[in-house]
Amino acid sequence: MARTSRRSNLASLLVAGVAATVAVKAVLNSMRQEAFVSALRGAPAQCRVQVVSLKAAEGDSLPSVDVDEGKPGCPASAMDDQKVVSSQAAEGDSLPSVDVDEGKPGQTVNIADLFKGKKGVLFGVPGAFTPTCSEKHLPGYLEMSEELKAAGAEVVVCVSVNDPFVMAAWGKQNEAEGKVRMLADTKCQLTMALGMEFDATERLGSIRSKRYAMLIDDGKIIKLG
Repeated sequence: MARTSRRSNLASLLVAGVAATVAVKAVLNSMRQEAFVSALRGAPAQCRVQVVSLKAAEGDSLPSVDVDEGKPGCPASAMDDQKVVSSQAAEGDSLPSVDVDEGKPGQTVNIADLFKGKKGVLFGVPGAFTPTCSEKHLPGYLEMSEELKAAGAEVVVCVSVNDPFVMAAWGKQNEAEGKVRMLADTKCQLTMALGMEFDATERLGSIRSKRYAMLIDDGKIIKLG
C-alpha cells in the first residue's frame, strides 16, 4: 500500500512538472526569445559539417556568411518545431541500454543500469544554458528535489544533447549536485533511441532533444509526459 501511495505521489509531482513546462512553452510560442546553440562533440552524421570546397587562400575574398555574437538570432519557439525522426518511447517500454557521459568525455553512465532496481525521474531538455531550460525547467526539479525523494524517487536525471563539460558547468552553476544528475547525450544516441529527437538544423544547427519527463520504475517507463 505504501509503495502504491509513494508511486502515486511521484506520478502527481511528475504531471505537475509537465503541466508547468507546457504552460511555459505556450507563453514562449507567443513571443520571441533568444535561443542557445552549443557545439556537439562527436555528433552523429546529421550534425556534422561537411567540407564541400577547397580551403581559402591568400587573395580570396571573405564569404558573405552570418555568424552569431553573444546570442543566437532565432526564436526559442524553434525548439518546439519538432520533427520527430524515429519511433517515440511509450509507457511500458524499458529504457534502452545506452551510455551517456557525466562530467567529462569517457566517464560514462549506462542509462538502463542507472535505473535498474530503482524508481526515479528522467527528463530531457533542448539545451544547457538555454533561457527556458535555465530559468524554468531545471530549477523546477531542483526546487522539488526533496519532495521527489520523499515520494520515492531514488535518482533524478537531466539529459541534453550537449558535451559533458557544458552539462557539468550548467549543473555547477545551478548547484545541482546531490539533487539532479547532469548527463550529456553527446552523440544524441539516447535521445534517438527514445525517439525524442527533433530536427532543428535549420534554426539551431543540430539535432536536439524535445522536452519530456519520464517516471521510471526498475528501468521501465511508468509515465511519460
